[in-house]
Amino acid sequence: VRNPGNIFGVLKGAVDGGLDIPHKCKRFPGYNAEEKSYDADAHRARIFGSHVSSWMDELEEKDQALYQRQFSAYVAAGITSEDIEGMYERVHAAIRANPQRTTVAKEGKPNSFNQKKLNLKQRKERVATKKAVMTNRLMASM
Repeated sequence: VRNPGNIFGVLKGAVDGGLDIPHKCKRFPGYNAEEKSYDADAHRARIFGSHVSSWMDELEEKDQALYQRQFSAYVAAGITSEDIEGMYERVHAAIRANPQRTTVAKEGKPNSFNQKKLNLKQRKERVATKKAVMTNRLMASM
């Protein structure tokens, strides 16, 4: 059975935020199925990115090029593996201080992949234009 982490991250955040949601800790990181015990410290470490910082250290030692590519945004911002937990703590504190979601205005025109709907006259003109272009190509190649 797959364990979709985002759903349980939301559940953990909602429970920590004070909502009374019936749940079991079996699906959270830090639960040991063999011992049937839950380690809250392991879950906290996961929330604060210890797995990311250890992966950063491992990549930095083994493959510098892959590290630069994978963590380019962190490198550009000057964030090292030692800064990850502090970064998450600051983010959590900022969310607690102002939980309202803010939207950032995007620059430029939005991506739109759907063509504008054409009426019958416009569709017929488009087909006629395509036919004319193809006819000109055929005549030119002869």
